[in-house]
Amino acid sequence: MLKLDHITVIAPSLAEGVLHVRNCLDLDVPFGQRHAYMGTHNHLLQLGDTVYLEIVALDPEADAPGRPRWFGLDDQDQLRSDWDEGRRLRGWVARTDRIDSIIARRGDVFGAKVPLPAADPSFDFTIPDDGSLPLDGAAPSIIDRRGKPRSMAAIADLGARLRSFTLEHPEPAAVEALYRALTIDRPPEIVRGSKLRYRARIETLAGPRELT
Repeated sequence: MLKLDHITVIAPSLAEGVLHVRNCLDLDVPFGQRHAYMGTHNHLLQLGDTVYLEIVALDPEADAPGRPRWFGLDDQDQLRSDWDEGRRLRGWVARTDRIDSIIARRGDVFGAKVPLPAADPSFDFTIPDDGSLPLDGAAPSIIDRRGKPRSMAAIADLGARLRSFTLEHPEPAAVEALYRALTIDRPPEIVRGSKLRYRARIETLAGPRELT
């Protein structure tokens, strides 16, 4: 079974991502970490029940990773186009402890298993060969932490809680069929829409907010 691990705002820069989340949630999400192995960095926020929000962007001070970055971050033109269209909550990550079986069945969707960091791997992550989002983000990226649960202690808890997560998609039946085949726990609710778009309803200490 796959389980919702985290939702991702994929930003042209961290500053833009943090500002967008502040405008949506009225919360300042703290810095998380740098990923030297991917040339990216993030900010992180707990959303309850071991689920969290990641704001991720290319790190302009990092060396190129020598392979395509995750979350489609190498295609900055497409990223900017999505951002300007308001598609900012752009994807999600599901966790499993059986990543090899998922790749064996649906490697065409998720791409290859990539051990990270390469020098001393502590987890595995699925990345298509070109670094793009699986099915343009309709399918999750997959993470396998090799039996070690993600420590939430280092992720800020500002009282935000995820109440609903929705995917608008022009072909909802096809996406629903994929989710059923993968046996996903807590997948996004899928509704018909003209273009792929995510929405998250998040309860904050100041009341309900929507992140898009």
